[in-house]
Amino acid sequence: MTAFTPPPPAPPPIEACYFYHTTTIPGRGTVTGEWDLAPGIDAYLGHVPFAGKSVLDVGAATGFLTFHMEKQGAAVVAYDLSPEQAWDVVPLSGIDAAEHARVRKAHIGAINNGFWLCHAANGSNARLAHGTVYKIDPAIGPVDIAVFGSILLHLRDPFLALHNAAQLARETIIVADILPGGHALSRLLGALMGRTMQFKPRFRRNGPWETWWNLPPSLVCEFLGVLGFEESVVSYHSQKLTGRSMPMYTVVATRTKPTVPLG
Repeated sequence: MTAFTPPPPAPPPIEACYFYHTTTIPGRGTVTGEWDLAPGIDAYLGHVPFAGKSVLDVGAATGFLTFHMEKQGAAVVAYDLSPEQAWDVVPLSGIDAAEHARVRKAHIGAINNGFWLCHAANGSNARLAHGTVYKIDPAIGPVDIAVFGSILLHLRDPFLALHNAAQLARETIIVADILPGGHALSRLLGALMGRTMQFKPRFRRNGPWETWWNLPPSLVCEFLGVLGFEESVVSYHSQKLTGRSMPMYTVVATRTKPTVPLG
């Protein structure tokens, strides 16, 4: 059995937490994060019903999606890094790698703290497992649904991450991501470029270090089809990132064939 991380004896103090998503914490009020998904959460998750489903929330961060899906009736496993795993950063030659690693370890520790604070405040039964998306412990699953909420663009190998989750997901994979170029431009580029992902970092700008790719929805559908999830529905919506509207898409892909196991 995989080593699920037990809750701490007491919730971490809020001063030791970082909140990736704007979150209303019972008994404490609302804390502001980078993303405010609450007004558009159903669109973000593709209007998928979660009652009675088991779900793997890949890249759960402070657990906003985890606790939302749990409130909809799902049994959720949250999956994310701990300070023991390295952040999948772009190895730009201009960065101080050692200092960068130190800062990221502290940052993911604060994110983990935020998860446990919200877990306690919500009286959650969700379980948390730590690890890399490139080697998800099969003992976690199987699950009915795997969710990737704005994660793939931050990964060196998004296909390998999806392949790992596809081995556990019996029914559905949900992928939400930023829409390259916005709604109108993205659809035009999609027609011209097809299933092409764009490498985001630029060495002359020395960044970004945390984002690898622009991934059009047509490519994500192709990835998932290769993995046995051949029936895909794409929807478009906007969410709030640091107070501004961000065009996004969500792919809901349904399994039609078995996934070839990882070698």
